[in-house]
Amino acid sequence: MKRVIEKTVNLDLDGVNGNTFFIMGAFKRQAKREGWTQDEINEVLKEAKSRDYNHVLSTIKNHCEIKECDL
Repeated sequence: MKRVIEKTVNLDLDGVNGNTFFIMGAFKRQAKREGWTQDEINEVLKEAKSRDYNHVLSTIKNHCEIKECDL
């Protein structure tokens, strides 16, 4: 699947509640933390909601990438 925009957020969805609203909310909160514009967030969410549950999940996962952080 092609990314809607060429950006990802540092978010691990493994083990996350499978509710679509929870998934989209987690993505939205993290994208805001990482400085995404509202237009960028809306573009991804619009595409995610354009079809069924599996499309929501695959679209959001496609814009998530677990990044290692130095402690």
